[in-house]
Amino acid sequence: MQIEDYFNFLAENDIRIKGTRIGIETVLDEYIHEGKTAEAIAERYHTVTLEQVYATILYYLQNREKVGAYLEGYLEYCRKAREEYEKNLPPVVVRLRALKAKRQTVSNDSRPNIRKDGSTSTIPSLPKNEQE
Repeated sequence: MQIEDYFNFLAENDIRIKGTRIGIETVLDEYIHEGKTAEAIAERYHTVTLEQVYATILYYLQNREKVGAYLEGYLEYCRKAREEYEKNLPPVVVRLRALKAKRQTVSNDSRPNIRKDGSTSTIPSLPKNEQE
């Protein structure tokens, strides 16, 4: 069996682990960037076997330049996709972000007030010149 037999080469920028929907970039990101062991990766992704994870790592080690370029292309694709997403946010995301920002502002402008009975309430904090 050749090491390439462990993979489906769907396109120049799409290499999947045979019998799964997992791309080699998923396993290699965990291995290279997160420092995970093959065992930890196989445990996290239940559709891949430990043998497949080791085969993916071996494929990378045997083809560092080629697979490195593949991974760089994948990361560049992800970066561009994120930028494009940020330019064209769905309205619900815009509303949720605005709500989050508003809540953070309110929470930063208030502090807990502990009452004699032990309960708490939130009261607005005083401006710095009035706190002294």
